[in-house]
Amino acid sequence: MTRSWSERVVIRDGVRLSCRDWGGGGGASEPAVVLLHGLAGHAGEWDATAVRLRAEGHRVVAVDQRGHGHSERHPKDTSRAAYVADAVAVIDELGLERPALVGQSLGGHTAMLTAAAHPGLLSGVVLVEAGPAQAEPGVADDIGAWLKSWPVPFPSRAAAERFLGGGPVGEGWAAGLEERDDGGLWPRFDPEIMVRSLAENPTRAWWEEWAAIDCPKLAVIAQNGIITADEFDGMVRGRPDLWAASLPGTGHDVHLERPDALHRLLMGFLGGLECPGGPGSPGGLSAAPGGIDPCAGAHSNS
Repeated sequence: MTRSWSERVVIRDGVRLSCRDWGGGGGASEPAVVLLHGLAGHAGEWDATAVRLRAEGHRVVAVDQRGHGHSERHPKDTSRAAYVADAVAVIDELGLERPALVGQSLGGHTAMLTAAAHPGLLSGVVLVEAGPAQAEPGVADDIGAWLKSWPVPFPSRAAAERFLGGGPVGEGWAAGLEERDDGGLWPRFDPEIMVRSLAENPTRAWWEEWAAIDCPKLAVIAQNGIITADEFDGMVRGRPDLWAASLPGTGHDVHLERPDALHRLLMGFLGGLECPGGPGSPGGLSAAPGGIDPCAGAHSNS
């Protein structure tokens, strides 16, 4: 994919945050979109989505979150609050007026908490394979052990892609590696920082924050992802105005496996933000994933 973005750097409390600014419109009828990757990920995972959104007239910014990618590698503060403050700083510093905030996995969790803590800041929030339930005990250590098991340095991009799952998922993860002087490919993160970034998630649930969100909401889950049926049912019960979709045959990295399907859902949701009442309310968005009429009427599907 031809590079057609520029790097924008935001500094918050001494922490460098690198952003891929794809430009685009971002007018009142096409809200700006901010994209947040998941744990151990990078802004480039959203390239395919960013290209599509920009072609539809949206201003698009993808963020390397703290501890990831080209952003500060060793931040002292890895709290959920720090990640939220970073998202707000990017929105403020880049002059993004009431953008839609889209996040996958840990990025989706950050997006949820940002929407809850800052009423009126966003036009909409999208959670891709993310939710408010309490994480299982030991999940951070398990993920840390997996990250430390990577056979780095990888001798080639092809070797990295194979180890990381192959196909579009392996390609997406491998694209975030950096080549060092030894000729090998290394992650742009430290496993210890990743473990610390998950430290709060097993200590509590976040249902109060979920209930506090005041903007339209879209939840996209994978058929074979990490969001359980109980968690998803709780999300729908707690917010009956939720617009939701499940993508069959997909795993946790939905945005890499099915960027086309995700784009259709995003465009339906973003289009519905222009309708009276917005998506997920009377006069809002229809949840059919294909051929969406953004102002056709509301219901939730899974």
